[in-house]
Amino acid sequence: MESTYGNRTHPANPEDELAKTIQEVADEKGCLIIPSFAVGRTQEIIYTIRKLEDQGKIPAIPVHIDSPMAIDATDIYCAHPEEHDLDMKLLMDKKLCPLCCKKSYIHRTPEESKAINDLPGPMIIISASGMVTGGRVLHHLKLRLPDPKTTLLFVGFQAEGTRGRTLQDGKTEIKMLGEMVPIRAKVKTIDGFSAHADQQDILRWLGNFKQAPRKTYVIHGEANASSTLASILRDQFRWDVEIPKNGQVVNLR
Repeated sequence: MESTYGNRTHPANPEDELAKTIQEVADEKGCLIIPSFAVGRTQEIIYTIRKLEDQGKIPAIPVHIDSPMAIDATDIYCAHPEEHDLDMKLLMDKKLCPLCCKKSYIHRTPEESKAINDLPGPMIIISASGMVTGGRVLHHLKLRLPDPKTTLLFVGFQAEGTRGRTLQDGKTEIKMLGEMVPIRAKVKTIDGFSAHADQQDILRWLGNFKQAPRKTYVIHGEANASSTLASILRDQFRWDVEIPKNGQVVNLR
């Protein structure tokens, strides 16, 4: 059983949080940088921004997609709307691509990516990697983190030891591309877009089991998250639970 968010619950409506953040950036004429996983998360964020635009909840400001892999993945999503939910297929039937904001710009080449540096706000930059461990997002952050009008928004889990977690933890400077960069930007997190279930989702799913497993292994989580979930399963479910150690071998019979 995974336990990525085994010790907390996602916010009820992440779309409202995203709308509020975009509105603040638009009012300030700033830059919103969203480090995002290229496959899945980027498309979800674009879809949500377009939805908020269509609902009139946010102004249409330029959205720059700066990740060749994310751009290619988005093309595949749009080529196969039948594989996604009904809303997306209906939009495609009306010739309205739901994975394209009203002011979308894609940046495939390094030259196109660098051209973003000279653009004024307000704007949104969506770029990989999602945990800021590499990719083009590093260049954008190096340039714009010292600017108080920049907002850095995390929409995915940031693992311990990653540059993303360091930024999330509130450091005042960070080493990026060989230089120490001061952080004057606003740093925010919206957990609700994560693909990982939160604690309540996990417990709701497990609560439907008719019979307890002979053994439950709590994995894929940092120490506090795993131990919290394991304790709940022991106390509330009376299950036999173990948090396996690194390198431990389990024989399944």
